[in-house]
Amino acid sequence: MAEPGYNAVVLRVGELFLKKDNRRWFVDLLVGNLARLIRGLPWKIEVHQGRILLLPQAGSDPAATVPEVLARAGRCFGISSLSPVVRTDSTDPTVLGGLAAELAEATVPPTAKTFRVTARRPNKRLPYTSPELGGLVGHQVGQRLGLAVDLGRPEFEIGVEAGPPTFVYSETRPGAGGLPVGASGRGLLLLSGGIDSPVAGHRMLRRGCPLEVVHFHSPPYTGPAARAKVLELCQVLARWAGPLHLHLIPISELQLQVKEHAPRPLTVLLYRRFMVRLACRLAGFRQIQALITGESLGQVASQTMENLTCIEAVADRPILRPLIAYDKEETIRLAQAIGSYEISIRPHEDSCSLFVPRHPEIRAKIKELNRAEALLPLDRLLAEALDRLETLVVEP
Repeated sequence: MAEPGYNAVVLRVGELFLKKDNRRWFVDLLVGNLARLIRGLPWKIEVHQGRILLLPQAGSDPAATVPEVLARAGRCFGISSLSPVVRTDSTDPTVLGGLAAELAEATVPPTAKTFRVTARRPNKRLPYTSPELGGLVGHQVGQRLGLAVDLGRPEFEIGVEAGPPTFVYSETRPGAGGLPVGASGRGLLLLSGGIDSPVAGHRMLRRGCPLEVVHFHSPPYTGPAARAKVLELCQVLARWAGPLHLHLIPISELQLQVKEHAPRPLTVLLYRRFMVRLACRLAGFRQIQALITGESLGQVASQTMENLTCIEAVADRPILRPLIAYDKEETIRLAQAIGSYEISIRPHEDSCSLFVPRHPEIRAKIKELNRAEALLPLDRLLAEALDRLETLVVEP
């Protein structure tokens, strides 16, 4: 079987078509993100109505880089699907039929006996309709390959579009979907090092939310391995979002004070409330509108409805929880899909689990937590933690 002669990649935008008068802004944002993702590859971007076309630069060999272009473009939020294509300047059905037949010969499964052609004619000035184009192209493909037409459940499908752009294709891959990163307000992701929080960050990136990341660590109880793990998880997210700011805040002194002075069942909730206060102050410094966590309702003791209410009571901005209704298996599947799962399951010292009580409170009351915090030098502990803030820029 010959290699397909792909010489371009077509990207299809999804819900951007719903944006009407703002569509141009969304498309420009998407193109900027796409340019960052394919930087370093000899390809250029063309924007057409409803399609974005990636073309090899003059003098380059597209066959050598099509797989990498597809992989990178597949991480661009705002793209609903993408296809490697054979592009042509001709809109002659005979030419398109010949290209489609050649592509079918190179890509049709050996066991396939039926096919169909899906035709689209964005250029309404052409002297044929979409069904007519499909019939003409299908006739050539059927003659060349000896396949029968099945419009209902074909074993193989060829697509043809007569534009511009004009191309034929035989494969459609799902894109990342969602909105381009930058289309929504900025979020500060509280990244723990477990399975949930990287997935929560990815879910928010998919809704166009640019991220910065904060991680709370407890030196000397958490060591270099835990730090390395968080850096790797940020690198996974950066593959989708571009370079990320990672803020590292030490909270060991704060935790020791809580452990010494507060009721044991409340300690984890007090840690969480301190983290939210620190994250809110950091978000204020960085002009970030919302916090993002990987919390899921009822998953652990601190994530009951009552305890989530107690935690968010100290926030001065929204806490977004994109995984709130996900079960663990759903989150694991998403973690595997984005490439964070194998990193997340490596053993590490978590800043909360090191100090977790045997019987944590599952239905705390805000008044109880307020009374416990009144015994602590709250402002001093928060200020000292922020004074030791470390910020890194994590590249993909």
